[in-house]
Amino acid sequence: QVQLQESGPGLVKPSQTLSLTCTISGGSITTNGYYWTWIRQSPGEGLEWMGTITNSGSTTYSPAHESRASISRDTAKNVFTLQLNSVTPRDAAVYYCARENSGSYSYDYWGQGTQVTVSS
Repeated sequence: QVQLQESGPGLVKPSQTLSLTCTISGGSITTNGYYWTWIRQSPGEGLEWMGTITNSGSTTYSPAHESRASISRDTAKNVFTLQLNSVTPRDAAVYYCARENSGSYSYDYWGQGTQVTVSS
């Protein structure tokens, strides 16, 4: 059973960099056929895909976030991280990490989500 757990600061000041980590257990970040994704949900909004890192380490980003977002991984620790630069209050959201099955294009495992507030 794959489990994902997000971690990071719950409060970030405007203009700072948000850094979140997703710890994977019960599976490997390098397993073929699975990609690893960051998704967020702002208050009153739907789910918003931010970016993905593949099992081989390639990354893709939403055009809305590619100038500020960076996803990386540490295969030894079996984690992947999201960095979002120059945050504003509009970046306040619940951030989720999820596993994507590249064959079915579906998200089959999700973390519980972590709330991020942007405020001075």
